[in-house]
Amino acid sequence: MTNPNAAMLVIGDEILSGRTQDTNAHHLAGRLSAHGIDLRQVRMIGDDAETIAQAARELSSTHDHLFTSGGIGPTHDDITADAIAAAGGASIDVREDARAVLAAHYATRGTELNEARLRMARIPEGARLIDNPVSAAPGFSLGNIHVMAGVPRIFEAMLDGLLPRLAGGAASASRTLTLERGEGDIAGPLKDLAARFPAVSIGSYPGWSGAGYRVAVVIRGPDPAALDAAAGALRAAFPDARE
Repeated sequence: MTNPNAAMLVIGDEILSGRTQDTNAHHLAGRLSAHGIDLRQVRMIGDDAETIAQAARELSSTHDHLFTSGGIGPTHDDITADAIAAAGGASIDVREDARAVLAAHYATRGTELNEARLRMARIPEGARLIDNPVSAAPGFSLGNIHVMAGVPRIFEAMLDGLLPRLAGGAASASRTLTLERGEGDIAGPLKDLAARFPAVSIGSYPGWSGAGYRVAVVIRGPDPAALDAAAGALRAAFPDARE
């Protein structure tokens, strides 16, 4: 059985300018791997409506799921909801269910639900809300596109609520073995190993130990028996490999 696959759009001029460092992609990758959804690509784009819509149409049509982060706040540059609505051919306006969530949240704080805050209740027609237990303003799922906040704490909380309603597959596990040598010394045997064990992915990641080159070989896959077999074959080829 093949796992569902996914892509991610990280949206925001502040990401592309280097002002803000994205952590949401790293968090999503780990959570999806454990849930049995294979993250195939992550794309970073700016706050441009047509770019967002075009990327959303492309990635949602070629993946089982598309996750987005960023651009659903109360300010003028928060345009993700409109762009995703356009990508999905859906109308968008203030939705009463989203308005009610925001009204209750701000009422308990004695804060006005003004026009700017009400922008966060604009939800595409037919979308399903994604709960936001941190700051109330909901995300939404429109078809297979899941739109969430860019603030890491809020993104993570939204993902906690979203993942249980998405079907996953086999969770991926990994084994890491370290060799005190350069990649050039192991490239040939590693290629042969990858051909012998097509059910796992094998990657090599070089580094420097201070005394010389070293390589971390990471073996990943959903089948523990296949991981054990591949790790055993690697040790046989390189007896100095340590886990």
